[in-house]
Amino acid sequence: MKFFFKYFFKLVHLVVGPLLLLWDWLTSPKGVQRPAQEQQRIDAETRRLTLYQFRSCPFCIRVRRAIKRHSLNIETRDALRDTVSRQQLLEGGGKIKVPCLKITDAQGNTTWLYESADIIRHLEEQVIPAGAPDRPPVSTPGT
Repeated sequence: MKFFFKYFFKLVHLVVGPLLLLWDWLTSPKGVQRPAQEQQRIDAETRRLTLYQFRSCPFCIRVRRAIKRHSLNIETRDALRDTVSRQQLLEGGGKIKVPCLKITDAQGNTTWLYESADIIRHLEEQVIPAGAPDRPPVSTPGT
């Protein structure tokens, strides 16, 4: 039975993965247009970010779409096909789980953030400036 499930899910991945990539390509969001000075400030902030991902992972696609929608220039690394990136993810983050955002602060301290919703929330709250048209409103408890 274990054999069946192993190959069943590999088959599902082989069929669904390319469909997800096609859907992502066909419906790719447009990026936000910002003044050059503001985009340069955001680019400077995102230089310290690296996204470890698998190309056809639906949660990774979700994060990449948010990155594109907000016009963020974040380096991506394929932890499935690139053994060096996979090893960096394992050594730095402690586990091979994607998506994972590596955040290096100004002092050189590194934080590894997992979960697509947490990564998107971090980008929207910490990288995109308050009051920007592409920044979602901050929700208050009870509303």
